[in-house]
Amino acid sequence: MVNIQDLRKYKYIYMIGIGGVSMSGIAEILKHWGFLVMGSDWVESDTTKKLNLDGIHVVIGHDVNLVAKADLVVYTAAIKEDDVELVKAKELGIPTMERADFLGLITKAFDDTICISGTHGKTTTTSMVSMCFLEAGLDPSIQVGATLKAIDGNYRIGNSEHFVIEACEYVESFLKFYPKAEVILNIDNDHLDYFKNIENINQAFIKYVKLLPEDGLLVTNIDNSYCANLHHYTKAKVISYGIENEKANFVGRNITFDKDGFAHFDVYYNNYFYGSFALSVPGEHNVLNALACISLCDAYGIEKSTIKSALKKYTGAHRRFEYVGDFQGASIYDDYGHHPTEIKATANALKKKEYHRSWVVFQPHTYSRTKNLLNDFADSLTYFDNIILTDIYAAREVNTYHISSQDLVNKIQELGKKAIYISEFQDIVSYLKEHVEKDDIVLTLGAGTVTNIGPMLLT
Repeated sequence: MVNIQDLRKYKYIYMIGIGGVSMSGIAEILKHWGFLVMGSDWVESDTTKKLNLDGIHVVIGHDVNLVAKADLVVYTAAIKEDDVELVKAKELGIPTMERADFLGLITKAFDDTICISGTHGKTTTTSMVSMCFLEAGLDPSIQVGATLKAIDGNYRIGNSEHFVIEACEYVESFLKFYPKAEVILNIDNDHLDYFKNIENINQAFIKYVKLLPEDGLLVTNIDNSYCANLHHYTKAKVISYGIENEKANFVGRNITFDKDGFAHFDVYYNNYFYGSFALSVPGEHNVLNALACISLCDAYGIEKSTIKSALKKYTGAHRRFEYVGDFQGASIYDDYGHHPTEIKATANALKKKEYHRSWVVFQPHTYSRTKNLLNDFADSLTYFDNIILTDIYAAREVNTYHISSQDLVNKIQELGKKAIYISEFQDIVSYLKEHVEKDDIVLTLGAGTVTNIGPMLLT
């Protein structure tokens, strides 16, 4: 079913940065297809341990001798040009390929690659779609940006033509893919270190939509003004969804929330009642994600009852408003949100729950994003009752932006809300232990190491 002839010339593939979410999934898929796969990463992790257990040898650090035997070296965008393994491969004339280009070849191997993209909500919607395809017995291959309980990991190798994949817009990597169907959830200001402005982001999505074949499918959220115009750039079938825009094909109405913040809602298709749905993840933003999933799955002929069942069973992906545990009668949650729009959506989801007071511990992600969106970050964080900021997680950057978390604290205080800055995680834990009360909700928020604070609180 899968045509991998373009890859057959590479028998041994070496992967630099193999421990990443996407790279590890690619490695497992390649091994399943019969390739010899090895790789390296800077640090040992649960992912690298699992790869080793699965028979994929992972070096912590470097091994140029293993690189020297490879037919192809695949590397992540985070790898610098002076990386010793990459330098060795180029010295020896071994072909090298960036992760997105190589993943593009994998998407080309499938007749039906379904790409889930957008600035926010990709992981959740990819997970929802995956659950529906699994429940329908369509046996998809899957690659998602977080651990999904239903597949016990971030990837699945199926035996059908369907490949459900999270497609990221950063550095326009999704333009390397070969989609048959695209779901575009939203277009928003992000990754400004690369895109510079929203119009460049919009242009990237326009180019992405143009990749669709005429017999393809575009599913798009017309509550978002940029997404609402994308249908002009493709001859593929277009299906729209929304909550606010009544002109959408699929519209969510009569939305209510239970004490956990989980939504119940009705769906109308072209103004006719389609069905009632219930979710097991909180917030109105997840109603939109579910509508995207419903729109796509209906086009694929999946039964309504199957979609309903799968969505109800979906309890969230790793680090998406994930329940961590109970501390002194307070509930601890962890979320990956690292953009103002995501923070607002998470705060609004939290407000739908029943609780005493809310606490957020936010770790900004990258200096450029913090600098460019400082006012928006400050505004979004005021939605919480108590605000703690810790140091900016640098990720791929050096602080040439002269920005710090204290700047964000100052901006929040200008808005009339109290916020405090605490650098050390252990000091944050101590502060929370002193001040958190029964029935409070504590949320650790950010794409970096802030996720470690919840387990520290529980010990």
